[in-house]
Amino acid sequence: MKDGPLSVVLAGGGTAGHIEPALALADAVRRMAPEARITALGTERGLETRLVPERGYPLELIPPVPLPRKPHLDLLRLPLRLRAAVRRTREVLRDTAADVVVGFGGYVALPAYLAARGELPIVVHEANAKAGLANRIGARFASRVAAAAPCGGLPGAEVIGIPLRRTITTLDRPGLRAEARAHFGLHPQAPTLLVTGGSQGARSLNTAVSGAAAELAAAGIGVLHAHGVRNTLDVTAVEPDAGAPPYVAVPYLERMDLALAAADLAICRSGAITVAELSAVGLPAVFVPLPHGNGEQALNARPVIDAGGGILVPDVELTPARVAREVIAVLTDPHRLATMAAASRVAGHPEADATLATMVLEVAR
Repeated sequence: MKDGPLSVVLAGGGTAGHIEPALALADAVRRMAPEARITALGTERGLETRLVPERGYPLELIPPVPLPRKPHLDLLRLPLRLRAAVRRTREVLRDTAADVVVGFGGYVALPAYLAARGELPIVVHEANAKAGLANRIGARFASRVAAAAPCGGLPGAEVIGIPLRRTITTLDRPGLRAEARAHFGLHPQAPTLLVTGGSQGARSLNTAVSGAAAELAAAGIGVLHAHGVRNTLDVTAVEPDAGAPPYVAVPYLERMDLALAAADLAICRSGAITVAELSAVGLPAVFVPLPHGNGEQALNARPVIDAGGGILVPDVELTPARVAREVIAVLTDPHRLATMAAASRVAGHPEADATLATMVLEVAR
């Protein structure tokens, strides 16, 4: 090894789906090698400008290189943009005395892979069931390739799951149940449904679940519904003196750990991070994949569904009647609920952060 501390450069900017696994890896590397120097790459456009400093890691900005998914005039500008981003990335790698580059996909990762190629070892992690362009390129000359699921589209990838925050993977759901339900104003004993469409919410989930409020209340089921900061929710009124568990609607969940502890079942999209978090803590779910895109959300949920820890409902089929039928059938059957929870946990990878950190340290050394 060289003199001085180990230096790891992370390329995972743009969206939370790239940034959060990178930061979870950074925390795991720091636990295993406290002296390690960890630097994140990003652009001024991405969420990393807020998330990375909040977690206490230095951020180096490079020019953004959006990758057009369809033929577009931006393709003509791509070579110049990419060249500038690679040049700036090489400066960062030199200034940080980098030992290894770890990429998580997206428009920050591609310049990092090209800048490190032939000079430094590269580790690639793919979170989605279908690998993106940057990771497909980076995997060709990476030392190690890791993926969240077997169908990631990267030959030879080691399936390890997605690195997650330790506040999620070490969550004691039963131990936090009373505190979590009190925090949100939920019924302390009633079976409880968590509804979340991500930070922006999901209109189809909001409409279908709120439309089933009366049926859920009649079945003795409470609801914690994060509808998104730009959305409002029209929930069928349930009289307090009827003794029904409350339907609690909030714009955003600041404490996702408490939301997971409070719930017995979730209705949600099946983004890679969402699926990973639910399965890591053993929370079964009704997954409603995004109806557009390349179908990766349905594939993300497939390992949990195949294990018996989830139910897949296409967005077009999500009606109030379908919500009531699926949710009531699970939450009023303690044996089925327990079986699904155990299956969800079996499909999870709560130690993915440590597994990837070990891989990175082995490559770097």
